[in-house]
Amino acid sequence: MTTRAFGERVERREDERLLAGRGRFTDDLGHDAAEVAFVRSEHAHARIADVDVTGALDVDGVLAVYTYEDLEGPFAEPLPLLIPHEGLLSPRTQLALAGDEVRYAGETIAMVVARDRYVAEDAAARIRVAYEPLPAAVGLDGEREVAGRFGEQVGDVDGALAGAPHVFRWRFEIERSAGMPLEGRAVLARYDAADDVLLVHDSTQAPTGIRAGLALLFEIDVERVQVVAPDVGGGFGTKVMQFYPEEVLIPWAARRLGVPVKWTEDRREHFIGSNHERGQVHDVTVGCDGEGRILALETRFRHDSGAYCPYGLIVPIITASQLPGPYKLRNYRYEFEAVYTNTVPTSPYRGAGRPHGVFVVERTLERIAHELRIDRVEVRRRNLIGPDEFPYDVGVTFQDGGPTVYDSGDYPRGLDLLLEKAGWRSYEAERAAGRRVGIGLACYVEGTGLGPYEGAAINVLADGTVTVATGLGSQGQAHETVFAQVAADELGVDVAAVQVTTGDTRRIGYGVGTFASRAAVVAGNAVRQAAITVRRQAQELAARALEADPDDIELTDGVARVRGTRAEVPLGQLAILANPLRYAFGAQAQAAARLARTLSVAGAALREGDAPGLNAVSYYSPPAGAYGFGMHAAVVEVDPDTCDLRVLRYVIVHDCGRVINPLVVEGQIHGGFAQGLGGAFYERLAYDETGQLLNASFMDFLIPYATEVPAPEIHHTETPSPVNPLGVKGVGEAGVIPVAAAIANALADALGKPIDRMPMSPLELFELIES
Repeated sequence: MTTRAFGERVERREDERLLAGRGRFTDDLGHDAAEVAFVRSEHAHARIADVDVTGALDVDGVLAVYTYEDLEGPFAEPLPLLIPHEGLLSPRTQLALAGDEVRYAGETIAMVVARDRYVAEDAAARIRVAYEPLPAAVGLDGEREVAGRFGEQVGDVDGALAGAPHVFRWRFEIERSAGMPLEGRAVLARYDAADDVLLVHDSTQAPTGIRAGLALLFEIDVERVQVVAPDVGGGFGTKVMQFYPEEVLIPWAARRLGVPVKWTEDRREHFIGSNHERGQVHDVTVGCDGEGRILALETRFRHDSGAYCPYGLIVPIITASQLPGPYKLRNYRYEFEAVYTNTVPTSPYRGAGRPHGVFVVERTLERIAHELRIDRVEVRRRNLIGPDEFPYDVGVTFQDGGPTVYDSGDYPRGLDLLLEKAGWRSYEAERAAGRRVGIGLACYVEGTGLGPYEGAAINVLADGTVTVATGLGSQGQAHETVFAQVAADELGVDVAAVQVTTGDTRRIGYGVGTFASRAAVVAGNAVRQAAITVRRQAQELAARALEADPDDIELTDGVARVRGTRAEVPLGQLAILANPLRYAFGAQAQAAARLARTLSVAGAALREGDAPGLNAVSYYSPPAGAYGFGMHAAVVEVDPDTCDLRVLRYVIVHDCGRVINPLVVEGQIHGGFAQGLGGAFYERLAYDETGQLLNASFMDFLIPYATEVPAPEIHHTETPSPVNPLGVKGVGEAGVIPVAAAIANALADALGKPIDRMPMSPLELFELIES
């Protein structure tokens, strides 16, 4: 009997190839391609008086130099606004190459195409741009141009605040950061003029979206556009933009010049040309009773959109809808203002607005506990949603425009398990001994598994191999392993017999993308649906061959067998029988031919409604999101001499519904925790008052090393989701969401001072202690 793969710690199948250096990234391809360098704005805000390219044209090896004046038709129009919204008052997206004005330092102005990158860089250095500098808006203080405003309310906030025994007002801030994947962005484009076919390799999280957009831009049939996301060295939301200027310009140049064209981002370009996230300031008013139960909460906040708003208002909307977390906020109101600044545009980065909301509500609960002298764990217990209250309607709109309705969960159980595993009361002795040791916790809910859909194509080959293709790409999430586990169980084959391809529109042309913790929920259920269809095909064909009832056919160990007998047909031979050609090659095909001559399917043609082979394409559209949750506890120590931060222990309780592969889930949580720790103490993008990014290198932008990131202790609970057949919930962003809040609460406990701004630094801790 084939062992069930779902729920098992199957080793990641992609790792052997990647660790041995056999990965295929975009920059590994196209060695025959011309290469591109960009001229980017030196100013955060300026008018462009002139762009002189004459010096670049004289450089030997330059194929072309382009500015905005060379763009025509849709290529000369602003790039797409991805998510329109009624609250957008003044939407603005950038041009592929700046026209009359630049709005952030790093904006693309000119493009040089040359025989190699060295020549392109030399030529770009000769282009002279005449600027007329304009005042730069940096940071969230002061007058700012408004991109949009929006707000919602559930209950009677004003009435509840007026009647609350205690009302408090606090300000909470999170500064901007960015994803910083190991691999920068890269694009390679080839255009076949004879067949009018465009082939693009792109280190993107959304190859199907890029494909559809390019077809519209080039005004050609979508079937003539092929987009492949090969191995991608990290995405974290940074690579889900549709489009960055380079993703439009590289294919445009390839078609115009008739040669393959490639661009690979360098690290400084990533700092100043790839989207950031995080910057928000919240002013919170909260009313509570004497027991610490929240009676009303209001947040008015500003969100830093950067110079443009390609994702509209999606990040602050996620913040607002996820801020309540696992707590009952019967009276809740938010109002936000998204403003333009002369800095790199912002869009979702792992966590996508959720870390902000969790930080706000968790610091609010901590401060309520402090003000009322109530145990901070008990304050949380009194506000938690109970396990018998699901589905639970938060009362505000989620990022997909639908209601925020939690599908399932047991939050008190998760909190109890966290306290047990963390040894919550065991750190008093260290503090009594004079060490600056503190413990903090934070709870969160993560909306996952959003639509509109994903698809999967499954095919059984003659040797019994099962191929699975899905349109979304992979950036390290072990899709090759997880989707193989789902398909293997439905088809009764070993995981090793399943080959998974992701992110190649030549295999399946429609999908949405890998972001928002949706791959396992949406694509995983699509794989399940397609596998069920193939299983039924195999059962019906085997029943004809073995003269049995289809319901008596079981698929196990790679064969279709009549239950309770030895009568069986290998799955690969069934695939051949399902495609009745007059010729075939190989031992499997000859065996199938012999089988066909002796069984009742001999000479049979396809029946009405059948298609050749054992294969299916299926699309799954979730009826609602699935909401995972978790609780984190951090034990930290502040060095009294250096004010450095040491994380002594970090304990995580996590629930993502049914766990397909615990090894993969833990890996996702490990990576998220490392990024969350970076956002809590190390990573801050620092702009000066003129809009210049001061730390655009890994010498100055501090990413925690392995020596600073302890291995978190991870514990699972499983509350299956009732809204999808697999019962799964997403996990991709879970590890990062509550980390800043947990670290802040632990620091506040260690120092006896409120920590209401993140990320912190040794200098800020020193100033806080000295104050």
